Formats: sequence, structure tokens, C-alpha cells
Amino acid sequence: MQNTLKNKKILITAGPTREYLDPVRFISNQSTGKMGYAIAETLHNLGANVYLVSGPVTITSNFPKDKIIAVETGKQMYDECKKLFNELDIAIFCAAVADYTPKITSEIKIKKIENEISIEFIKNVDIAYEFGRVKTSQQKSIGFALETNNVLDNAASKLNKKNFNCIVANSPNKDEGFGYDTNKIAILKSDLSLTEYPLKSKHEVAQDIINAIIEMFKPVAETAF
Repeated sequence: MQNTLKNKKILITAGPTREYLDPVRFISNQSTGKMGYAIAETLHNLGANVYLVSGPVTITSNFPKDKIIAVETGKQMYDECKKLFNELDIAIFCAAVADYTPKITSEIKIKKIENEISIEFIKNVDIAYEFGRVKTSQQKSIGFALETNNVLDNAASKLNKKNFNCIVANSPNKDEGFGYDTNKIAILKSDLSLTEYPLKSKHEVAQDIINAIIEMFKPVAETAF
């Protein structure tokens, strides 16, 4: 079963992005990249051809450093991912890409002068949505939904909007999500079937996600007449 993914070309995005206000200040989030890197390591060990596009992280990983495409901003991550869209078999969008980025980035450090300042933001490109628009019927995409409320409803909405084959849903609760070595997930497939899992290490979670992907490549049984 594990040989199903051998030599498959698989894109994984991981970690946070940084959206710069000026040369020294940026807006980011608490993503550590641990989940994305765990998936990348497992797939690499299974013989898959993994492209890991990673935001800034400070984790120790067994994934080959020379196979990591390092980026900082959401736009940089999109630009690197887009180069690979046509040749992918599978895309796994695990990165926590900032939804918005400053409309203007100051070329010099912003000085502390006023008591209040206003910053205008514009939407970042939605990498998963853009892939969902152009992917073929042979290509598969997997998304992640970290939600604080209505987790499964919000995950189902993202599944449909971004044309995912399945989506991994979880919450930023204690021992789950950002910053922890463990995670508790539910996997919602495009047919709206749902599988919930107990709290596990992120490497065990990675294997659960990969098993769900392998299921997608099983041939559909022929109907007997």
C-alpha cells in the first residue's frame, strides 16, 4: 500500500509567512511548521518526490535541507508553488499563509512618532484556491482548516471553495495545532465522509493523513451486472 506514493510528485507548504511593514517589522502567526515537516519526512521516506516550500521555521527535521524551498512572504510562497502546479500529482497545503499583507511596505524603519497609526491591508493570494482552479482530475489536493469555532462547518466550506479532495480540520486547543508536538484531527473528504482521530503525535497524524491520501488512489471497484 505504501508504494502507491513512490515517485509521486508532491508539493507540501509548511510554516508561517511574514508580511513586512518595514525592513525590521512584520506580521506573522504561531505556526511552527511541525505538521508540514512531519508529513514531508514521512513521504520522503516512502520514496515520494517531495517539494517542501517552507516559511521561516526553527525546528529540527530529518527532511533533506537541499530539498527545502525557503520563502518568507505569502507572495513568495505562491510564486514558488505556482512554478510546480503543472507537474504535481498531489498538493498538501499545510502552511499558515497570512490572509492579508500590508498594502505598502516602508523601505525604512517606521519611527515612533504618533500615538496612533493606521495601516491598510490587502488580501494575499490564496495559494490553495488558485491550485484548485487549475488542477486536473488526476491531481489531488489536501487542505488544512485550523478553526476556533464551527470547525467542521468551516472546514466543509473551505473544502468546497478550494476544490480540495479532502481537508484536515483541527482547533488551536491545548496539545493541538500550533506549537505542540501532538495534534487531534478530523479528515473530511469531498464526499463529506468524516473520520475523527484521537490525540496523537504529529508524526502519527502525518501517517493518518498519508493513509487517507493513499485511499484516493485506490481504483474504483467495477460494478457487477
